[in-house]
Amino acid sequence: MKALILSGGKGKRLRPLTYSGAKQLVPVANRPILFYCIDNIIHAGIKNIGIIISPETGPEIQEAVGDGKKWNARIKYILQETPEGLAHAVKAARKFLAGSSFVMYLGDNLIGTGIKTFTGHFKRQKTDALVLLKSVEDPRQFGVAEVSSDGSIIRLIEKPESPPSDLALIGIYMFSSKIHDAIDRISPSKRGELEITDAIQELIYMGGHVKSFLLETWWLDTGKKDDLLTANATVLDEWGKKSVEGAVDKASRILGRVTLGKNSLIHECVVRGPVVIGENTVIKNSFIGPHTSIGDDVRVINSSVEYSVIMNGSEVLDIERIEESLIGRRVRIFRNSRHKALRLMLADDSVIEV
Repeated sequence: MKALILSGGKGKRLRPLTYSGAKQLVPVANRPILFYCIDNIIHAGIKNIGIIISPETGPEIQEAVGDGKKWNARIKYILQETPEGLAHAVKAARKFLAGSSFVMYLGDNLIGTGIKTFTGHFKRQKTDALVLLKSVEDPRQFGVAEVSSDGSIIRLIEKPESPPSDLALIGIYMFSSKIHDAIDRISPSKRGELEITDAIQELIYMGGHVKSFLLETWWLDTGKKDDLLTANATVLDEWGKKSVEGAVDKASRILGRVTLGKNSLIHECVVRGPVVIGENTVIKNSFIGPHTSIGDDVRVINSSVEYSVIMNGSEVLDIERIEESLIGRRVRIFRNSRHKALRLMLADDSVIEV
């Protein structure tokens, strides 16, 4: 069995962060989202992985992930020239998949369990497709499944106005090679894309055996700021640990599960976990509250930060309180005591709340 991770797309919902970087590399608990997807695939025993990349962000993803040696896996990059849909991505990877069954995994999704149970179920049932589903509050935002009492998929609808159920497709699928024939038979949707929901529906019309598996643990789509902060908090809650490799002075208090990277310094601070702090970072005379991730080479001085993500190379200086914030790379936030007015330089699609 092989795996196909989709890491193309433009990440419009996370702009301006994604103007300069791939959304799949935005960190959750100081690790790129994409790395959690690869971990999950490796733990299921799959070592042959294809990653769909776009011309815009492909080189960055290749540099971050490498050839797979850090996971003891083989990774091949497959260029999707234009974002023409999930089924189109499978079409682009047809040569790599070479008739094998495969897991398709959207590279910006996080789930609270491994996929080994699902891949085992797929192999035992000998189905043509297995679709992971999750009950959601507003299914109109997702691809939605209508399911029979035995778990077979009756039909799939992309973002319906009147959903037949509350069961959303979560972006993890298992397919036999028959999916390629189904994709060859579909046409682009109104969005101009080859939809994977249409391909699975076509597979059903062809007499294929399509089953579902209901995910009982959490699932997080990290496509928007609030979703990403929720993902960060959830991962810190579930998987955070206490590990202090940097230096903490006697005037500081470390409470709960706090990870502090090498060559980092905490001086006259209170840090209340779960928190993760990267390497070569300096925190002085500050409060770092729960569910905060701070990257490498960051400075936080005379400030308070809680329930936030601060990415590599940024500075927060003399700021009374920052919360529920997503701060990109090499950002500088500081207070100018000589002026009461705000002085801002903001990129396209920025949001500031004061």
